[in-house]
Amino acid sequence: MAIDPRERRMRNYVLMRSVMDYGMGLVLVGFGVFFAIAPNIGIEFNIEPFFRYLFAGMCLIYGSWRIYRGYKKNYYKDESNEPEDSTE
Repeated sequence: MAIDPRERRMRNYVLMRSVMDYGMGLVLVGFGVFFAIAPNIGIEFNIEPFFRYLFAGMCLIYGSWRIYRGYKKNYYKDESNEPEDSTE
């Protein structure tokens, strides 16, 4: 069965975006963990610990969101075409 070229292009694009989201998510989570445990492994930064932990937390949250978005693969899906529940 032949696949429509638009559908094939869309599937390839969704796969590329998903892999990119997984990769960026892992990088961001890695940065978050690194900044959170940096003093424990002997690396010092010239910023206050509050801001270092704030940045680490933001990296962990956003990295987790990117991994979740890559898992869901919900790119360009129009949810407005779903049938509405009419209780008239």
